[in-house]
Amino acid sequence: MNSFIIALVVSLLSISAFATTTGQEKREIKSLSQHEITGYLNGKGLGYAKAAELNQFPGPRHVLDLAKELGLSENQVQQSQAIFDAMKLHAIAYGEQFVEKEHKLNELFANSSIDSVKLDVLLGDLGILEAKIRFVHLNAHLEQKAWLSSEQIQLYDQLRGYNSTATHNHMHKH
Repeated sequence: MNSFIIALVVSLLSISAFATTTGQEKREIKSLSQHEITGYLNGKGLGYAKAAELNQFPGPRHVLDLAKELGLSENQVQQSQAIFDAMKLHAIAYGEQFVEKEHKLNELFANSSIDSVKLDVLLGDLGILEAKIRFVHLNAHLEQKAWLSSEQIQLYDQLRGYNSTATHNHMHKH
Protein backbone atom coordinates (compact mmCIF):
# COMPACT_ATOMS: atom_id res chain seq x y z
CA MET A 1 0.00 0.00 0.00
CA ASN A 2 2.74 2.48 0.95
CA SER A 3 4.63 1.88 -2.31
CA PHE A 4 1.39 2.51 -4.23
CA ILE A 5 0.93 5.87 -2.48
CA ILE A 6 4.55 6.83 -3.13
CA ALA A 7 4.21 5.87 -6.81
CA LEU A 8 0.98 7.89 -7.04
CA VAL A 9 2.60 10.97 -5.47
CA VAL A 10 5.63 10.70 -7.78
CA SER A 11 3.33 10.36 -10.80
CA LEU A 12 1.29 13.38 -9.79
CA LEU A 13 4.43 15.45 -9.24
CA SER A 14 5.76 14.41 -12.66
CA ILE A 15 2.48 15.34 -14.35
CA SER A 16 2.47 18.68 -12.51
CA ALA A 17 6.05 19.45 -13.59
CA PHE A 18 5.24 18.52 -17.19
CA ALA A 19 2.09 20.66 -17.17
CA THR A 20 4.01 23.72 -15.97
CA THR A 21 6.53 23.46 -18.83
CA THR A 22 4.13 22.47 -21.60
CA GLY A 23 3.66 25.32 -24.06
CA GLN A 24 6.65 27.36 -22.94
CA GLU A 25 8.29 26.67 -26.28
CA LYS A 26 5.55 28.80 -27.88
CA ARG A 27 6.37 31.90 -25.83
CA GLU A 28 7.88 34.89 -27.60
CA ILE A 29 10.52 35.02 -24.86
CA LYS A 30 10.94 31.45 -23.71
CA SER A 31 12.41 32.32 -20.30
CA LEU A 32 9.64 34.75 -19.27
CA SER A 33 5.91 34.20 -18.82
CA GLN A 34 3.50 36.84 -20.06
CA HIS A 35 2.81 37.69 -16.42
CA GLU A 36 6.52 38.34 -15.82
CA ILE A 37 6.89 40.41 -19.00
CA THR A 38 3.88 42.53 -18.06
CA GLY A 39 5.24 42.91 -14.52
CA TYR A 40 8.67 44.09 -15.70
CA LEU A 41 7.17 46.49 -18.24
CA ASN A 42 4.80 47.96 -15.65
CA GLY A 43 7.29 48.25 -12.77
CA LYS A 44 5.61 45.59 -10.62
CA GLY A 45 7.45 44.12 -7.66
CA LEU A 46 7.39 40.48 -8.81
CA GLY A 47 8.46 39.39 -5.34
CA TYR A 48 11.75 41.30 -5.45
CA ALA A 49 11.06 43.08 -2.16
CA LYS A 50 10.02 40.12 0.00
CA ALA A 51 13.12 40.45 2.18
CA ALA A 52 11.91 43.92 3.14
CA GLU A 53 8.16 43.36 3.12
CA LEU A 54 8.30 40.34 5.39
CA ASN A 55 10.72 41.97 7.83
CA GLN A 56 8.67 45.02 8.76
CA PHE A 57 9.72 47.32 5.91
CA PRO A 58 6.37 48.21 4.31
CA GLY A 59 6.10 48.94 0.61
CA PRO A 60 4.77 52.25 -0.66
CA ARG A 61 2.06 50.74 -2.90
CA HIS A 62 0.46 48.84 -0.03
CA VAL A 63 0.96 51.73 2.39
CA LEU A 64 -0.96 53.97 0.00
CA ASP A 65 -3.66 51.33 -0.37
CA LEU A 66 -3.99 51.20 3.43
CA ALA A 67 -3.57 54.95 4.04
CA LYS A 68 -6.91 55.37 5.81
CA GLU A 69 -6.52 52.28 7.99
CA LEU A 70 -2.99 53.31 8.95
CA GLY A 71 -4.10 56.86 9.76
CA LEU A 72 -1.50 58.43 7.49
CA SER A 73 -1.08 62.17 7.66
CA GLU A 74 -1.27 64.18 4.45
CA ASN A 75 2.51 64.56 4.53
CA GLN A 76 2.94 60.78 4.88
CA VAL A 77 0.61 60.22 1.92
CA GLN A 78 2.54 62.71 -0.20
CA GLN A 79 5.90 61.19 0.73
CA SER A 80 4.63 57.65 0.13
CA GLN A 81 3.30 58.68 -3.28
CA ALA A 82 6.64 60.29 -4.18
CA ILE A 83 8.51 57.14 -3.13
CA PHE A 84 6.12 54.98 -5.14
CA ASP A 85 6.31 57.19 -8.23
CA ALA A 86 10.13 57.23 -8.24
CA MET A 87 10.26 53.47 -7.66
CA LYS A 88 7.86 52.79 -10.50
CA LEU A 89 9.65 55.13 -12.91
CA HIS A 90 13.00 53.43 -12.35
CA ALA A 91 11.54 49.90 -12.21
CA ILE A 92 9.83 50.41 -15.58
CA ALA A 93 13.00 51.76 -17.20
CA TYR A 94 15.09 48.85 -15.93
CA GLY A 95 12.28 46.38 -16.63
CA GLU A 96 12.06 47.45 -20.26
CA GLN A 97 15.81 46.95 -20.64
CA PHE A 98 15.60 43.58 -18.89
CA VAL A 99 12.82 42.31 -21.19
CA GLU A 100 14.75 43.59 -24.22
CA LYS A 101 17.90 41.70 -23.13
CA GLU A 102 15.89 38.51 -22.45
CA HIS A 103 14.38 38.87 -25.92
CA LYS A 104 17.88 39.21 -27.38
CA LEU A 105 19.05 36.12 -25.48
CA ASN A 106 16.10 34.16 -26.81
CA GLU A 107 16.74 35.44 -30.35
CA LEU A 108 20.42 34.46 -30.28
CA PHE A 109 19.56 30.93 -29.19
CA ALA A 110 16.67 30.67 -31.68
CA ASN A 111 18.97 31.70 -34.54
CA SER A 112 21.89 29.58 -33.29
CA SER A 113 24.00 32.73 -33.40
CA ILE A 114 25.18 32.67 -29.80
CA ASP A 115 28.64 31.85 -28.51
CA SER A 116 30.29 31.87 -25.09
CA VAL A 117 31.43 35.48 -25.37
CA LYS A 118 27.97 36.81 -26.36
CA LEU A 119 26.37 34.66 -23.68
CA ASP A 120 28.74 35.93 -20.99
CA VAL A 121 28.14 39.58 -21.91
CA LEU A 122 24.38 39.22 -22.16
CA LEU A 123 24.07 37.33 -18.88
CA GLY A 124 26.25 39.96 -17.19
CA ASP A 125 23.93 42.68 -18.48
CA LEU A 126 20.86 40.75 -17.33
CA GLY A 127 22.35 40.20 -13.88
CA ILE A 128 23.11 43.89 -13.49
CA LEU A 129 19.61 44.89 -14.62
CA GLU A 130 17.96 42.39 -12.30
CA ALA A 131 20.05 43.69 -9.39
CA LYS A 132 19.02 47.27 -10.25
CA ILE A 133 15.35 46.28 -10.39
CA ARG A 134 15.62 44.57 -7.03
CA PHE A 135 17.48 47.54 -5.55
CA VAL A 136 14.78 49.94 -6.72
CA HIS A 137 12.05 47.90 -5.05
CA LEU A 138 13.96 47.17 -1.83
CA ASN A 139 15.16 50.75 -1.52
CA ALA A 140 11.59 52.01 -1.78
CA HIS A 141 10.76 49.88 1.26
CA LEU A 142 13.74 51.37 3.11
CA GLU A 143 12.57 54.88 2.29
CA GLN A 144 8.96 54.08 3.16
CA LYS A 145 9.78 52.77 6.62
CA ALA A 146 11.41 56.06 7.55
CA TRP A 147 8.03 57.81 7.12
CA LEU A 148 6.03 55.50 9.37
CA SER A 149 5.75 55.15 13.12
CA SER A 150 6.41 51.80 14.77
CA GLU A 151 2.67 51.60 15.54
CA GLN A 152 1.80 52.12 11.87
CA ILE A 153 4.29 49.41 10.87
CA GLN A 154 2.80 46.97 13.37
CA LEU A 155 -0.71 47.77 12.12
CA TYR A 156 0.48 47.42 8.51
CA ASP A 157 1.82 43.93 9.28
CA GLN A 158 -1.49 42.98 10.90
CA LEU A 159 -3.52 44.33 7.99
CA ARG A 160 -1.30 42.48 5.50
CA GLY A 161 -1.71 39.26 7.48
CA TYR A 162 1.87 38.96 8.69
CA ASN A 163 2.22 37.36 12.08
CA SER A 164 5.66 38.56 13.12
CA THR A 165 6.77 37.41 16.54
CA ALA A 166 10.29 38.72 16.08
CA THR A 167 11.32 41.84 17.89
CA HIS A 168 12.66 44.58 15.68
CA ASN A 169 14.39 47.84 16.38
CA HIS A 170 12.13 50.60 15.10
CA MET A 171 14.22 53.71 14.57
CA HIS A 172 12.38 56.21 12.40
CA LYS A 173 12.98 59.70 11.23
CA HIS A 174 9.95 61.77 10.34
